[in-house]
Amino acid sequence: MTNLRKIILTSMSALITTAGIAYANPTVGGAAMFESKNIIENAVKSPVHKTLVAAVQAAGLVDVLQTAGPFTVFAPVDKAFAKLPAGTVDTLLKPENKDTLVKVLTAHVVAGDLTSTVLKKRIKANSGSYNMKTVSGDTITAKMSGKSIVIFDESGGSSTITTADVDQSNGQIHVINRVLLPK
Repeated sequence: MTNLRKIILTSMSALITTAGIAYANPTVGGAAMFESKNIIENAVKSPVHKTLVAAVQAAGLVDVLQTAGPFTVFAPVDKAFAKLPAGTVDTLLKPENKDTLVKVLTAHVVAGDLTSTVLKKRIKANSGSYNMKTVSGDTITAKMSGKSIVIFDESGGSSTITTADVDQSNGQIHVINRVLLPK
């Protein structure tokens, strides 16, 4: 079998057919994400979300993110956590800082199943920006920058969605390149 044929067959086997429309759930960090799995089940398989998974475990949020939801999670990659000032992650992971860690993590979670298509429509319908209330009670704002969706936090930081629409059984994951910080 030729390499091209192997690639085509491998790609075709990754397609999922729903309501007559074929699409493939994106891989994250090279790991397959399955829409039949919940946010936690998929996140632990992602090689680029080790810090996020450790933080979710330390914050005691695993059970919450395994419920029916639906949730939309803006999931920072390990490199995003590495951009924080030195020692920040280690400090947040200490048991005495659990409340702060929960606040930071839940500032990345919105109730509902918001695909990139929905976000783009709401951005357009709201004169170029769409405000979302996070589970932490903070507000994050989605705007377009060219063809990319950028998420702004209340602290003035921004993060670009690098991989959108990772379907989960209990919502969506959008991979982002920076950590969102609440006020």
